[in-house]
Amino acid sequence: MPHLSLEISDNIAARIDVQELCVRLHEVMVKSGVFPLGGIRVRAHLVSNYVIADAETENGFIDMVLRMGAGRSLADRKMAGQQIFDAATAYLAPLFQKPHFALSFEIRDIDPELSWKKNSIHARLGH
Repeated sequence: MPHLSLEISDNIAARIDVQELCVRLHEVMVKSGVFPLGGIRVRAHLVSNYVIADAETENGFIDMVLRMGAGRSLADRKMAGQQIFDAATAYLAPLFQKPHFALSFEIRDIDPELSWKKNSIHARLGH
């Protein structure tokens, strides 16, 4: 269950191809070898109501959170996380040219005792 969720301020979403960013991050997750293909999800949510720092209207953000099932080694989590963050940073490089953009990323482990899921995608992919 590696689910990568992106919250993107609408002023930033207007300046990038959000779907392309999702595709690139998905590709990185697949290539990492850390996650089963059938569990990978990348979702972007646009945020239209926010106030950032000094309330300058040009301030914008992308906040990325990767939730994954427990059990992966710290080394694997750090490696995959670094690859995801590096890919996002590279794609978003033009946004760092002005002092109005913040990118954040966090990985959260999901407690298997407190997680329920059911899908038919794994069976279709042979996992």
